[in-house]
Parts: sequence; structure tokens; C-alpha cells
Amino acid sequence: MMLFKGAQFPRDVILHAVFFYVRYAVSFRDLEEILAERGVRVDHATLNRWVVKYASVLAKVAQKRKLPTAPSWRLDETYVKVRGDWCYLYRAVDRDGQTLDFMLSEHRDETAALRFLAKAISANGVPRTCAIDKSGATTAGLKAMNKALQDVGSMRRIRVYRSKYLNNIVEQDHRGVKRRTRPMMGFKSLRTATAPLDGIETAHMIRKDQLGSGCPFAIYASLAA
Repeated sequence: MMLFKGAQFPRDVILHAVFFYVRYAVSFRDLEEILAERGVRVDHATLNRWVVKYASVLAKVAQKRKLPTAPSWRLDETYVKVRGDWCYLYRAVDRDGQTLDFMLSEHRDETAALRFLAKAISANGVPRTCAIDKSGATTAGLKAMNKALQDVGSMRRIRVYRSKYLNNIVEQDHRGVKRRTRPMMGFKSLRTATAPLDGIETAHMIRKDQLGSGCPFAIYASLAA
């Protein structure tokens, strides 16, 4: 993987910086100081560019490498502020709380829900069941997905459950992501929000041993191998 061709800093320095930012509650200026104390002089704007450039690429590798998940899903959305407005982070975990997929959207409607379902199914296969809250958008998206499965001749159908109790799993899982996004005080654009969120979700998956057990940074660095 030629991610670091032409980079002015060593690969491990870049990976450490990106991982530290997405894993811990630090700002880019905090991280600039931390690295400077270790003899690495890099400005906060460069650190920002590293996260935007590498976090999403590594997240895609993590999605392919994660351990198998259960076919019983929990779907929900949480809020992330972009340009001063609230956007929606669609998230899905399985019955055991393992991360399935995630997607940031400006809208909470049938189109966005269907797009997220298509993304999650592409990476994880068609679920047997989905537990959701009372969201009309997600309900409409699941109905549209079942119609699409029927239209292509598939015998699979997704059984839908509206259960606050079952959906507590994904709502509790939001905390691991919100804990990191809260200090960021919002994002300037959807593009600059997507990369950090991809990185945060990847670090969250590592914490849950979805990419194997061992040193968290070593696991993250292996995604660039």
C-alpha cells in the first residue's frame, strides 16, 4: 500500500499522529505540542491534512479485515455538528455491540437511510433482523430495501423490530464515538468531518477487539501494511 509515497515525515510518525488524534480527546494544537516534546516539529495544519488524507483509507481496510459479525443488527442515528448545523451519523452494530458500519449524512430521510443500508449490506451481507427505534426514515429505508431484494429475485427479507430495549445496545455504543467528537466542537464541512469520524470509528473497533487483540497502535499501523 503506497500511502506514504512522497511524505516528508516517516510512516510511523504519521500513523502515530493520526491514531493519537482519533483515539484520544486532543486537539490538533495539543497534538502539535505533544509531538514537539518528543522532538517532532509538525504544525497543526499538517496534522489535519494527515487525518483527512489517511483516516478514511485505513477505515476501509479495517472494514474488510474486521472479524465476522452477527446477522442481527441494531440501527440508529446520532448527531454531529457540521458548519454549525446538526448532521446525522448513521450507525449499525450487531447484537453483540460489534460495529458493522457508519455513514455521515446531512439528511435524516428515506434516501439517506436506504443509502446507509446499502453501504452496510455491501460490507456485511443481508441481515436476518434489524432492531430500530420509532424513526420513520429508517422504517421507510428498510421497506425500500426489502422491496429492492424482492425486485432482484432474492428470497431474503429483513425482519424489523421496533424495540427501545434492543436498541439500547447501539445507543450505548454511540458514547464511545461521542466521547471523542465532543471536544472537537464541530466540523467545517462534511468532507473534513467524514475522515476524522472514519478514524474514530476505526479506533473504536480496535477497542472492541474487532481487528484482533494486541497493542492498539500496532493493530492500527498494520492497516497500512
